[in-house]
Amino acid sequence: MPPRRRRIETPRRRWPLFLLFAGAILAGVALWAYAPILPAEMLISRYANERSQFIDVGGARAHIRDYGRDQDNTDTIPVVLIHGSLGSLHMWEGWARELGPRVRLITVDLPGHGLTGAWPRDEYTIEAYTDFVEVLIDTLHLERVALIGHSLGGAVAWSFAATRPDRVGHLVLVDSAGYPRQGEAPLPIRLARLPVIGDIGIYFKPDRLVRRSLLEVYADPEMVTPDRIRRYSELQRFPGNREATLQRARAQEPLDPTPLKRLDVPTLIIWGAKDRWVPVADAFRFQNDIKGAKLEIFQDLGHNPMEEDPKATAAAVAAFLDTTPARRLPRLAPSPEQPADPTVVLPSVVPEKD
Repeated sequence: MPPRRRRIETPRRRWPLFLLFAGAILAGVALWAYAPILPAEMLISRYANERSQFIDVGGARAHIRDYGRDQDNTDTIPVVLIHGSLGSLHMWEGWARELGPRVRLITVDLPGHGLTGAWPRDEYTIEAYTDFVEVLIDTLHLERVALIGHSLGGAVAWSFAATRPDRVGHLVLVDSAGYPRQGEAPLPIRLARLPVIGDIGIYFKPDRLVRRSLLEVYADPEMVTPDRIRRYSELQRFPGNREATLQRARAQEPLDPTPLKRLDVPTLIIWGAKDRWVPVADAFRFQNDIKGAKLEIFQDLGHNPMEEDPKATAAAVAAFLDTTPARRLPRLAPSPEQPADPTVVLPSVVPEKD
């Protein structure tokens, strides 16, 4: 009987198991990191307060807070404050405590931010936000305001003052955007601009990214509290906000600072010397470009000086408003198309770019 041949066993293919295991890990990470939209009602109950109002501004259900409404402030100009990108009106709470008893102070969540959410106009550029500010002050029946803007909100403020000079009595720029950024855009913006990656990335948990960003925003790391991280993260998940952020990152063109040289409005520039997002050199550029601008630099503060030291920074604003008279400009006559009923608000006309 011939010897039986041994069957040669072929090695098992293990790569399908490795692929399955790797796929399971990736799926688990994706499920852990995925952050769905949060219910608007829950976030409103958590982040609105007794001062909060929700009013129609150009079709947006805008979240505003109006301080000093019930006081006799007829001799003072109303102050409107505009936050920066990914911010909210909560950033001005320190100034509201300091300035609220003295002036009528109005804070607002821009479309695509805070508790305002999406805008039917579906535009989130500087130009669109200047239109929003105009419709806001028309809705509140304000003829002229002192306009204060931080970061991106600063660009909105000076763009508004440059195109609607008759509506602005004072201008305050806080660590404002205004000049083209040198070098590469920040990594989150570069990722947002990538097809597919940007569209998917906005739905992942922002907590770690928020914490890292806030550590760059504040000079004092003690400002990066769990409550602040939670608020920033959760408000990004308000319906419509993440999509607006993605659209803004992809659509906003580099700023043209040319209109700054034509500004003729009393201007105060406030800056944190330890700002790691917008260099302090830009503060001096603003002072040089805006006729008669005053500059206050706070040596120990970062990109959000109004939050890190609200008392000192608000005192600088109060002194500026008290000692600098607004220039008297004639109010433009209403156009023939302006409705007779003052409660009717027409959409703003986008001004021509310089």
